[in-house]
Amino acid sequence: MNAIPVFVGRAELECELEQLRDEGKDVKRLKADFKRLMRRDLTKPAAQVAAQELMLAAQGLPTIKGYPHIEPSDLPGIRKQRPRFRLPKPTLRGKALLDRLHGAWLGRCAGCLLGKPVEGIRSNQLWPYLRATGQYPLAFYISPKASKKVFAKCNIPENRQRRLRIPFEAGCMPEDDDTNYTVTGLAILKQRGRDFTPAHVGDFWLRNIPYHHVCTAEKIAYRNMVAGILPPLSATFCNPYREWIGAQIRADFFGYVAVGKPAVAAEFAWRDASISHVKNGIYGEMWVAAMLAAAPALDSPAGVIRAGLAQVPKRSRLTQHVRRVMECRKAGMTAGEMEADIHARWDEDNRHHWCHTISNAEIVATGLLWGEADFGRSVAIAVQACFDTDCNGATVGSVVGMMLGARKLPKRWVAPLNDTLQTGVAGYHTVKISGLAEETLELYKKNAR
Repeated sequence: MNAIPVFVGRAELECELEQLRDEGKDVKRLKADFKRLMRRDLTKPAAQVAAQELMLAAQGLPTIKGYPHIEPSDLPGIRKQRPRFRLPKPTLRGKALLDRLHGAWLGRCAGCLLGKPVEGIRSNQLWPYLRATGQYPLAFYISPKASKKVFAKCNIPENRQRRLRIPFEAGCMPEDDDTNYTVTGLAILKQRGRDFTPAHVGDFWLRNIPYHHVCTAEKIAYRNMVAGILPPLSATFCNPYREWIGAQIRADFFGYVAVGKPAVAAEFAWRDASISHVKNGIYGEMWVAAMLAAAPALDSPAGVIRAGLAQVPKRSRLTQHVRRVMECRKAGMTAGEMEADIHARWDEDNRHHWCHTISNAEIVATGLLWGEADFGRSVAIAVQACFDTDCNGATVGSVVGMMLGARKLPKRWVAPLNDTLQTGVAGYHTVKISGLAEETLELYKKNAR
């Protein structure tokens, strides 16, 4: 086999082993091969070819006996595994619908702005900092006002200290991948209409998103497509990040443009996710898109979560873990206890855990359930839990913003945005958030059927 220009390093091999175990694969057959390769110099062409061939071989491993989950990646297969669910039809139109869409865009930006400065900071840094500065539990944008002694004691480096000033000095929502992908969804629908395909998504990425603006699973899928490896193989070839959170953060616009139709939103999300993800990586995007499409018709966060889960396989790991969070809420656990429970089961110092769809979906569910549709409390819970803070703050903010609408969002949370979003998407480098909401409404009308 000729070497494909995709670099597989030790980190990718380690992550691949974890991913295979998650999927219930019988890794014993190839474990020794993985360990042997990790000891080689993977910059050498022969070792690189061997690594790529091993990752390809791993895709064919059988599933262990008794594996309890049914997790297809194809759309017909996913639909067969969905639970039954009936959504009340929303009656929103015109200005009322625009207000909800505007609220979702604002909520996504504000939640992202809360989490962006502390992305990558671990709980043993953030929680002591919040306590030392009188901000625990988190209730607003995190103040950068602290002494050098406090920063040093909490092990927060200078570059992170500067990032804490972003919400107070940026005067807008600065560029972030979480909002780049929301605008990308809008641009794809505008360009291709509701019949867009995974190939159209891939083509849009290559033409409009710079390579260095994508990460992990998206970066590998991008690289694969440049090399001529097209969807759906672009999602699996040498891609150990195929169930990470990257697709989940791309969901929102597909929910916005399909309000009242969670099944349509989930299908749009599948078309987008399948170029870079499989199984629960896809389900995360479908779940969030469906939640957003259903949110205007439902009064409770629990109902919104159930509506989202109705679009993904009932025997998936994602469903199992999100339902576990819902059961903990019913059992009377506090938000702090749920936060501790998540940290006891997921290791934030493990890259695979920190960036996985499911660990972060648990945090999204926690923010929604314990936040009780209070915007500030919801996004604060999601960000204080750590892990992928900007992603989770953005998703929770988007869902609650859609439930409440722009007029009901607290002004102190949205004022720092100044109705302005910066992105890395061609044609949308600096845009008005209100204008994006209006454009979304027009696309909703144009594509509704």
